[in-house]
Amino acid sequence: MKRQIGLWQLMGFAVTSLGGTLLHFLYDWLGEAAWISPFSAVNESTWEHMKILFWPMLIFAIVQSFFFKDSENFWCVKLRGILLGVLLIPVVFYTYNGVIGKSPDWINIAIFFVCAALAYAYEAKLFNSENIRCRSPKASVALLCVIALLFIVFTFATPEIGIFKDPLTGAYGI
Repeated sequence: MKRQIGLWQLMGFAVTSLGGTLLHFLYDWLGEAAWISPFSAVNESTWEHMKILFWPMLIFAIVQSFFFKDSENFWCVKLRGILLGVLLIPVVFYTYNGVIGKSPDWINIAIFFVCAALAYAYEAKLFNSENIRCRSPKASVALLCVIALLFIVFTFATPEIGIFKDPLTGAYGI
């Protein structure tokens, strides 16, 4: 089982990397279509980069859940992994920029992939752990739904705080 988990997590990283890359450009490629905006990056803000990591990880988790039906810890592990990946993006980005100053684009791109890799590695560790016990898989799914809803709502009703600000245009949201 441990080998299978590693393969699943590697596949998840690949799907998330490809999906996140596509989602980064999809809004512009589709002529700024409103229907894709809740799922793709609508600007270059940190929030939008968190969003393009969240959606591919969530979609992969849904697909993966059909193959992990007997894992009672599945949704708790996925919640932790997705939260780690999504929250690492602003932590690494703002820490790096606070220490070094403005970062080149290749560093920002690397931050996305490193955060995705760390999230999937962390999930693999949790899946292989004997110590994790999920008390409420339904609560994990509910929290993932709340996070998804926040990504959708904040696309259209964007708070005017720094994490939502596009550093290129100074705009918030769409």
